[in-house]
Amino acid sequence: MSNIGIEPITTLKGIGKETAEHLAELGIFTIHDLVWTFPYRHEDFRLKDLAETPHNERVTIEARVESMPNVLFLGKNKSRLQVTVLAGRHLVKVVFFNQNYLRTKLTPGTIVTVTGKWDRGRQVINGSSIKFGPKTDDTDFEPVYSLKGNIHQNKFRKYIRQALDVMGEETMETLPLHLLEEYKLLPLTEALEGVHFPKDANHAKQARRRFVYEELLQFQLRIQALRKARKETEKGIAIQYDLQKIRAFINTIPFELTNAQKRVVNEICKDLKEPSRMNRLLQGDVGSGKTIVAAIGLYAAVTAGYQGALMAPTEILAEQHAQSLSAWFDPIGVKVSLLSGSTKTKDRKMILEQLHNGEIDILIGTHALIQPDVIFKKLGFVITDEQHRFGVEQRRILRDKGENPDVLFMTATPIPRTLAITAFGEMDVSVINELPAGRKEIKTHWLKKEQLNSVFSQMDKELSAGRQAYVICPLIEESEKLDVQNAVEVYEQLTSIFKGRYKIGLMHGRLHPDEKDDVMRAFTEGKIDVLVSTTVVEVGVNVPNASFMLIYDADRFGLSQLHQLRGRVGRGEFQSMCVLLANPKTDEGKERMMSMTETNDGFRLAEKDLELRGPGDFFGKKQSGLPEFKMADLVHDYRTLDVARQDAAKIIYDDAFWENDEYKSLREMLEESGVLNGERID
Repeated sequence: MSNIGIEPITTLKGIGKETAEHLAELGIFTIHDLVWTFPYRHEDFRLKDLAETPHNERVTIEARVESMPNVLFLGKNKSRLQVTVLAGRHLVKVVFFNQNYLRTKLTPGTIVTVTGKWDRGRQVINGSSIKFGPKTDDTDFEPVYSLKGNIHQNKFRKYIRQALDVMGEETMETLPLHLLEEYKLLPLTEALEGVHFPKDANHAKQARRRFVYEELLQFQLRIQALRKARKETEKGIAIQYDLQKIRAFINTIPFELTNAQKRVVNEICKDLKEPSRMNRLLQGDVGSGKTIVAAIGLYAAVTAGYQGALMAPTEILAEQHAQSLSAWFDPIGVKVSLLSGSTKTKDRKMILEQLHNGEIDILIGTHALIQPDVIFKKLGFVITDEQHRFGVEQRRILRDKGENPDVLFMTATPIPRTLAITAFGEMDVSVINELPAGRKEIKTHWLKKEQLNSVFSQMDKELSAGRQAYVICPLIEESEKLDVQNAVEVYEQLTSIFKGRYKIGLMHGRLHPDEKDDVMRAFTEGKIDVLVSTTVVEVGVNVPNASFMLIYDADRFGLSQLHQLRGRVGRGEFQSMCVLLANPKTDEGKERMMSMTETNDGFRLAEKDLELRGPGDFFGKKQSGLPEFKMADLVHDYRTLDVARQDAAKIIYDDAFWENDEYKSLREMLEESGVLNGERID
């Protein structure tokens, strides 16, 4: 930043105390703040041919007035003026509201330049601005800023113009020369000019390109600096596992690991051996086999004399993990125990004793694992399943039960690469992006509500073959505001339809956790044939006999959520089906339904979801790791994000970054962010 940049905005001509107060409300205090307030779009005043302009697009034309205008008065101070003009070979009408003063100026033969929205069907331009005479102004692009209060666009543009002129050549470059040359980026002075007052469309594009890269590079530098600092200060355990034993264990597994599973196992084992602490996120689509990967990692820690812990968000999920791991580990003498809120006092006491003296190798459980009396002898590896269901403090308590144990977070929610890099940037990310061989693809159909009877017939067919079904509804009880099926109503309807033939169960978020577990356990054990539920069945439950799912009002769900729900079926040997019942009113809703029928790939759907809903809505709430960028767009600039991440990783470990003057601006940015003091980046 130049010395002029830190000057208060009152040093600029025309900005007094009152204007400065209004600008302060926009976060603008200095000349630098003003110049770095970027427009959110540009008005395009380039002349266009109406024949090539799509309907409803903004257009600027040069035209000759062909007739006297007609003015219709619509009431007090309201009027509608219409005039016929000839633009090239097109005779069109131009309409202006509340500008009846134009009627005396718009005489036949007058040349005008008009900007407005083009109604192709009616051959009408709804005018927003008019200038008399041919287009002589060189300004093809006019910046539009997000303003409020008494600051208007024209005035603000004048302030920006003045600030750019004042800073001029004193603007210090913030990126090192080798990056500018490598990526052919505009120098800062030229880029600032291009972002505010571009000469042409390419100038605006190149200016944006430079600032997108710089913004993402700065963000990635903060992440990489934080990772570097943590690796240097947070010493972990170098777990010297027995590779021969791990290989022998893998040979006992009754199925072949996929290439993706093998790759992720290698990434986890490499981390375990490192003296710095593992901080890794494991993403795997529904049914991709995360549990066996977790089991191999836990076994690696056990072969080195350490204990492992796996925390799951629900009792049923914890029980299922315990069953799977016990089946694999009991034959080789590795002791697995389960601890949950339902564990009887006598059993709990014995488990805690065996855990403390090291008899238990792997402890699986729910929040019960983080109770103060749960004491490990030598905890070396901690896994949290569906990590977003636990608070930061809960995860920290479990981690603190060992001496800097390695930590692995697992999630079955496919997260687009761009969001994984940003929201989980401080972690290493492993992805299982391949399903085990022989797994049958779930057939997905989108049907309208009028076809419900045929859906029930198909469901009856599955149930009569001894299968089970899920029926998902978006609401618990009837709502006057939303015309969507509710779980209670559907439960009563199905109970009536299948009376005496099939047992129907009901589960929703208002049930007590114990009641939810009882219902889910009954369904898992086959005592319930059809489970009517809200989205509480989303995570992790494994019922191989369930082969049919019906989702009411499916267009009310995001793609990622629909995919998670669909993943509750198709977990056994039977061909499974998911029916999306929806009459979407929007194009986006229709697109979501089509996407679900076209692919079972959770990562492709997650990318589509991000594209349709934007990053802010992807997680369902504001995610602390997602910064708000001035220029960058995580959906469209994902390639630049990847490049910036690789560059930042190289730069942060290069001595030149910490010593050379060309990196001075980036170093100052890091110092101001607090990252170098170990503070979080959000």
